[in-house]
Amino acid sequence: MILKHSVGVVHTDRMADIVLFPSVLGVRPGIQDAADLLGEDGHRVLIVDMYGGRVFDDYDDASAYEESIGYPELMRRAREAVKDIPDGFLTAGFSNGAAMAEYVATQRAVKGVLMFSGALDVKMLGADSWPAGVNAQIHCAIDDPFRDQAGIDAVVEQIRAAGADVQVFDYPGAGHLFTDRSMPSEYDAQAAGPLWSRVRAFCMS
Repeated sequence: MILKHSVGVVHTDRMADIVLFPSVLGVRPGIQDAADLLGEDGHRVLIVDMYGGRVFDDYDDASAYEESIGYPELMRRAREAVKDIPDGFLTAGFSNGAAMAEYVATQRAVKGVLMFSGALDVKMLGADSWPAGVNAQIHCAIDDPFRDQAGIDAVVEQIRAAGADVQVFDYPGAGHLFTDRSMPSEYDAQAAGPLWSRVRAFCMS
């Protein structure tokens, strides 16, 4: 597993350690851009490369490679990646990386969870419930072809049942990874701007 770091210039009590999981396409430029943006606010960001440096342009090819690894192994890699990070960090992930962010939150004492273009019922990750009091945000395009509304609804209900706050933000458009400028067919600057404003506020709260 390759770990990549983006380090902010200042770190205070309001800043966070953020663990960032990529989509099935791997650590594309948009992932590093996200880490750099959060690092500008002083957060320490760890990008977890779940796929051994492999980067994909095609979802079918990427999904086939992910299936060859298997979800149990991906979950093990996610646990391993955060073993040395002190409690109280934030987890974040894009698409299936959002599921990894959720999974880590069920295994460790985290401050919050950010889910981009993906959300999964935590019972599918082997957890009985959402961790008590852990707030979250979910960000998705309305017409995203990979949008799983049942998964979003399930995890929203679980978060609220755990006494935590969850904000769900829907954005016009059909781009799955709409914050990634390296994917011009999906990128949407008008949606990405408000998303990052909301995320940056969440990370500072």
